[in-house]
Amino acid sequence: MLKIGLTGGIGSGKSTAARAFEVLGVPVYYADDAAKRLMNDDVNLKQKVKAAFGEDIYSDGFLNKKKLADIVFSDPEKLAHLNSFVHPATIKDAANWMSQQTASYCIKEAALIFESGANQQLDYVIGVSTPFPQRIQRTMQRDGASREDVMSRMEKQLDENIKMKLCDFVLTNADREMLLPQILELHEKLLTLSKKTGDGKS
Repeated sequence: MLKIGLTGGIGSGKSTAARAFEVLGVPVYYADDAAKRLMNDDVNLKQKVKAAFGEDIYSDGFLNKKKLADIVFSDPEKLAHLNSFVHPATIKDAANWMSQQTASYCIKEAALIFESGANQQLDYVIGVSTPFPQRIQRTMQRDGASREDVMSRMEKQLDENIKMKLCDFVLTNADREMLLPQILELHEKLLTLSKKTGDGKS
């Protein structure tokens, strides 16, 4: 079975692409959802979060996500510190999940595949590329955020041009191009690659 990464910058539509692959019967691991789950369920990870940000970062046993976001997104060093223990926990959880899948290939959807080093456990990485103005507009509409907030979040991510060059396949998610036909074509290609490589390159 091939292990595939799916990534893209904020507002690129990678989650939309992931859901399309799910419709085709491909198992998808959503890293952001998993990280939130692990910060509530993983005892060791909870201890690290409390040690770094204080006991009151949890209320009634559950992470105060807004409070944590307010802390880390205004302080790059604290965000890096959080990522230093959340990323390894998520990478380990994703590896366990992938080992249990039986499809021809499975997908890990994550914004920070290269930044976290998660690409090292994957056979191929798909990038979702979207024109910069559309990414800003989509994120503003989705999150009810200001343009300044969106721009600030984008600056914390790896430049999209660099990210796409690191990917093995790139899907273009722009208004003038249809995403689904590209996904269908890539799906067939990945099924063929899976047959040729048996259990994949890993």
